[in-house]
Amino acid sequence: MDLISADWPAPDGIHTLVTLRTNGSSVGAYSSLNLGDHVGDDFNAVLLNRQALQAVLPSAPIWMRQIHGTSVSNTLSRLEGSTQLPEADAAITDRPSEVLAVLTADCMPVFFCSDDGKHVGIAHAGWRGLCAGILQNTLDALVKQSGGLPQSAFMAWLGPAIGPNHFEVGEDVIEAFANHGFQVGSDSFIPIPSRPNKYLGNLALLAHQALQNAGIERIYGGDLCTYSDPKRFFSHRRDGVSGRFASLIWIQS
Repeated sequence: MDLISADWPAPDGIHTLVTLRTNGSSVGAYSSLNLGDHVGDDFNAVLLNRQALQAVLPSAPIWMRQIHGTSVSNTLSRLEGSTQLPEADAAITDRPSEVLAVLTADCMPVFFCSDDGKHVGIAHAGWRGLCAGILQNTLDALVKQSGGLPQSAFMAWLGPAIGPNHFEVGEDVIEAFANHGFQVGSDSFIPIPSRPNKYLGNLALLAHQALQNAGIERIYGGDLCTYSDPKRFFSHRRDGVSGRFASLIWIQS
């Protein structure tokens, strides 16, 4: 299985993985390591892909039903919840070997960890969730879980997502960010001369802004583009019908 890890100065004991699309069982548009069970792929192929992933993990990943919202799943809410997948777009834990996971194919996976190595989180940050506050909510949940560590005690890594040369948006997206207090200058939304009222959005820059406003000073990554790297990453914007890759984080036991 081909994998990459977060490139950040996390403490020893923090483990991260991002799956690539190669060496799986899916075929066609989902070729080949599609881990999304909600995108129309053959169920058995997805099951085989997830089994292959689980073989390199300390426990089964905690999958979520992602809805582009701002809810954060924590250990207590998962224990008290039903047997169904938690409906959330971020998850946190302080339990060793509990593997948190998000599925993406252009949206940005954002990894979090504390300096003491005792608290980790991961968020699914599409533009809607990013605009509405999913990163702030994830950090707030981590601070609460930690018993009051300062926001500056956490760092973040921005995983593979659609890059600033390919993320075309309309004026409605700019207005949404502006209405939520983001700075929406020409560095974050560049007009496309050939397409009136269309812009290229910089998702990584907007995530930086959200994290800095939340109090995180150390932010890494943000330079891996899913759209421009079809050999390694799925991209819904590029392909229309697409699989999903996984981003995962856990604390070593």
